[in-house]
Order: sequence, then C-alpha cells, then structure tokens
Amino acid sequence: MTKAELIDKIASSAGLSKADATRALDSTLNAVKASLKKGQKVTLVGFGTFSITKRKARKGRNPKTGEVINIPAAKTPKFTAGKALKDAVKK
Repeated sequence: MTKAELIDKIASSAGLSKADATRALDSTLNAVKASLKKGQKVTLVGFGTFSITKRKARKGRNPKTGEVINIPAAKTPKFTAGKALKDAVKK
C-alpha cells in the first residue's frame, strides 16, 4: 500500500476529505519522527512500538573491490509489532 492509498482509506473510513486525511497522516508521521529524534519511544498499544537502536562501528568490505572499509556507528529506527497486530496478521 502506498501513502496515497493509505490516505484514501483514511479519508473514506473516517469520513474526511483527502486533504484533511493527508494533514492528519503527515502530522502523525511528523510526531513519530520528532519523538524518535529526541530518543523517545512511541508506543501505539495494540499496534506496536517505534524505537531507536544503536549500531556499533564495524569493518566491512566493498563488494566491488574487496577493500576493507570502516562503517561508522549509527542510530537506526526499529519497529516492534504489538500482540494485536501480530494476531491480526496471523488470521
């Protein structure tokens, strides 16, 4: 499902215009991004949890040349599905 398709679903199920649904979705995504940027978890009960994980610096190889390269440490977003979401997908 693309963002446009999601906006259409939100608009039709909530009885909103597409413009209102777009603003609502964008606001939600921006709030999640802002919280993650601050290092906070975002928990949507029954859906899942967004969090930040830290990856250590490590060495890797350039697949083209075989040269050893240093991969810097990084913070990456992580999503863990909640029980209700897992159960809904199983059915």
